[in-house]
Amino acid sequence: MKFNSRSYYKIDMAITQWMAEKGLLILRISIGIIFLWFGGLKYFTGLSPAEDIAIQTIRTITFGFVSDQLILYGLATWEVLIGVGLLFRIFLRETLLLLYLQMIGTFMPVFLFPQEVFHIFPYSLTMEGQYIIKNVVVLSAGIVLGATVRGGRLVPE
Repeated sequence: MKFNSRSYYKIDMAITQWMAEKGLLILRISIGIIFLWFGGLKYFTGLSPAEDIAIQTIRTITFGFVSDQLILYGLATWEVLIGVGLLFRIFLRETLLLLYLQMIGTFMPVFLFPQEVFHIFPYSLTMEGQYIIKNVVVLSAGIVLGATVRGGRLVPE
């Protein structure tokens, strides 16, 4: 079977068109699921792998005035609200603001507790460090989704 450039172009255009039509929806839903899932885990002590470093970070920035239980439930609720907002596209501006603020907190351990984030500074990350650094993708997704609040969208060409 011979595959010519015209067939390739048609297939490529169809795939690209589909990606442009569905990409933002899939991105929003997938990031929403992540926040809903990871936030939901924080309601149950010991289930979230980020629990200890999250408590340690928030305890530090609040000078110990907030109880660990309130930290976990507050963070859980914050993340679940982001997830619900993204999944159902409600209050998207406010949801993305919560996401951006949460990302600031997520990256704070890099500066506050580098010994917890790096096995060998600056290139070998601990599991907690990997958990934190992967949020660069989540932050980027939030920026892309933010471009849609005034009607922005992807176009195939």
